[in-house]
Amino acid sequence: MIELTTEAAWHDLYEQSKDKTVLVFKHSTQCPVSSDAHKQFLAFVEENPDFVYGWVKVIESRPVSNLIAEELETVHKSPQLFVLKDKKVAWTTSHWDITKEAIAKNV
Repeated sequence: MIELTTEAAWHDLYEQSKDKTVLVFKHSTQCPVSSDAHKQFLAFVEENPDFVYGWVKVIESRPVSNLIAEELETVHKSPQLFVLKDKKVAWTTSHWDITKEAIAKNV
């Protein structure tokens, strides 16, 4: 899993979605809802190693978090999850809807 701390890291991950399914998790280290969603995301990652994963800490890496929202043409939320395919958002969800089961149904 790639932590997205720079614009270059985000763009590299985004480019990979041309050929692979990429999941991007936006995480707030200050939010208990985000903590629970992060656990669900990690549980999915552990059971599904064949996807490409990235995550960004929205407070610590705010410029990257804002860039992701801007380039994906979405409203910033936290926690938030994106499934990217062919450089497009195939699915997105946020908050309590980020569950291992929901991710599995939508990748």
